[in-house]
Amino acid sequence: MFTMGQFYETIPESLVKWILAQKVFWVATAPLSPEGHVNVSPKGGPYFGILDTKTFWYLDLSGSGNETISHLYEKNNGRITVMFNAFEGPPRIVRLWGHGTVLENGTTLFDAFVKKHEVKLLPGARSIILVHVHQVGSSCGFSVPYFEFKDWRTTLNEFFARKADRFDQGEPKESIEKYWALKNSESIDGLPGLDIARKTAKEDGIVPLTKMVGAAATHGGQRSVKQLSFGVPHLLLVAVIASVTTLLLQPVLGEFLRSLGVKIQP
Repeated sequence: MFTMGQFYETIPESLVKWILAQKVFWVATAPLSPEGHVNVSPKGGPYFGILDTKTFWYLDLSGSGNETISHLYEKNNGRITVMFNAFEGPPRIVRLWGHGTVLENGTTLFDAFVKKHEVKLLPGARSIILVHVHQVGSSCGFSVPYFEFKDWRTTLNEFFARKADRFDQGEPKESIEKYWALKNSESIDGLPGLDIARKTAKEDGIVPLTKMVGAAATHGGQRSVKQLSFGVPHLLLVAVIASVTTLLLQPVLGEFLRSLGVKIQP
């Protein structure tokens, strides 16, 4: 008999095989700011695994967005939720709650992980995301519809494979680092993205792509609509300007008042 709403502190052995058999999962993160945007990303392909009862990982492929990495990099943040659900067989939803770590492609930690766990790298792989799990939840999924798996999409892998080929043939503008610099330097809220992207953007003078439109758009890491904030230095400056203005205008103001017949006490 299926029991709704079961929770665990670690990934139970009874769920490991089921998790590894899934074809798609969703990753959710959010910035700390209440004005920031919550992000949910679908992940497809057999590019993930379970290291132990408290550690889940997946190979993060390049894309036009960079939200998950930005949120994990944000100071005092790092929150992440991974969700799986059954599209065939008995209904089930499984969520992994935890904190994430980013291992960027090209770093020592990334290379060591790939070697140790024999990860098959794909064109455009930009990082490995580790999820340090502190809670697991399994629920019914009674309303999730049935879907039949047809095949993996290869479009993304082919896109970056062609880009890598053109770069190898002498087209420097096709470098993956330049792509990251343009599209993965920051999040839609202007939070810092990939370290290598920001470094490349600075060295090559690449202006990161403006994210979103209208008042929510970012420009150089800042919202187009800014909140005004004043500190002590600003208030002191205002006081100085007011004092100087009063001294300069006092004779003129006195003469004007006397012309109106107003007596001014010395």
